[in-house]
Amino acid sequence: MKTTSVRLICLGLVASSTLLLMCKKQDLGTENNSLEKMAANEVMAAAPAITAFVHPAVLNTQASLDYIGGQANANDPTRSAAYQKVIDFVDSHPVPTSFPATVVVGSNGASSPSKAQIRSNAELVYALALRWAKTGTDSWAQKAIAVLNGWSYHFQKYALLDAATNANQPALEASWTTPSFVAAAEIIRYYKPFGKSSGWSDADIAQFNTFLNTVKNNYINNIPTYNNNWNASAGYAKMAIGIFLNSATVYQNGYNMITTFLPIIVKADGSIPELCDRQDCVHYQYSLTAFAYAAELARLQGDNSLWTANSSRIKAGYDFMRAAYNRSTGCNYCSTSSTVFPGVEVACNYYQSANLQYLRGLQDPLGVTSDNTFLGFTTYTHYNVPGL
Repeated sequence: MKTTSVRLICLGLVASSTLLLMCKKQDLGTENNSLEKMAANEVMAAAPAITAFVHPAVLNTQASLDYIGGQANANDPTRSAAYQKVIDFVDSHPVPTSFPATVVVGSNGASSPSKAQIRSNAELVYALALRWAKTGTDSWAQKAIAVLNGWSYHFQKYALLDAATNANQPALEASWTTPSFVAAAEIIRYYKPFGKSSGWSDADIAQFNTFLNTVKNNYINNIPTYNNNWNASAGYAKMAIGIFLNSATVYQNGYNMITTFLPIIVKADGSIPELCDRQDCVHYQYSLTAFAYAAELARLQGDNSLWTANSSRIKAGYDFMRAAYNRSTGCNYCSTSSTVFPGVEVACNYYQSANLQYLRGLQDPLGVTSDNTFLGFTTYTHYNVPGL
């Protein structure tokens, strides 16, 4: 279902009317399964523009999955090489048999077994869902369901690794991993390869809704205003969650976060302070990836406005990234060996610019980054895929 121009106008009006309130409001209610009650725990947009969502639509649609699966099954060499990244990840990551109730997280790269597991499992379940979508083989769907159910039924809370851990780190971790679980869940719930349903039960879907509400209400809603990748990641996460929950309110709040922080984080010249301030080639890509994924979520709901917002600010950010990889920014912390995050492929598929073509070609085909923060395999899902 495509949106109308009226909805696009509403999106712009709603964004401007709730920005300040949204940034300060905390979710005070307890988690529940009722969308009506859940909405009371959100910052209410004046008039949510979306009343019915396209599904699946967390970076993939029915048409795009048909397209890439068809190419891969026909042994198209480019698509098959990209799909190999999916196969390799699944082959090197066994489906877990246990799931921790508490995920312990640390700051500044500090990890724990539970943190490593939820991050890698978020990528794994998405890879399994993509294999199901391509092959229609029941075993891939059942493995994906096992991971989705494992976390849905067992997860209870996040905890801090030590006294040095930022108290808000759980909010960031939830913002990174949750959209990848949602992307997989959208495929498992809605996509029917060769007309076959995955068999994910209504009871299990309801439990997954509970899991989403728990991480949203208790963590993502409490993200602090850091004016950096934290806020971009949280906005993207809430848009994805809103799509799966069919909640215009949750989606709109995420959308409002993106429109608020995009011009703050990405400057008019495309620079992002995280590159120079942190002296690395990763954190500013977190922001760009979150913005690119959020823009694509909106596009799949019929709204291109995030891609074009603030004079195509996302594109300006990637233009600056090309300069950074050329080591001509004055903040020369990138080189052609630096990790290219998978948001590049999604942005390239929309803008089709020379700078983005260069960046995505540096490490073609793109798979998953070593830190497992944002869902990967975008060369398989997005390279030269028409606007489906």
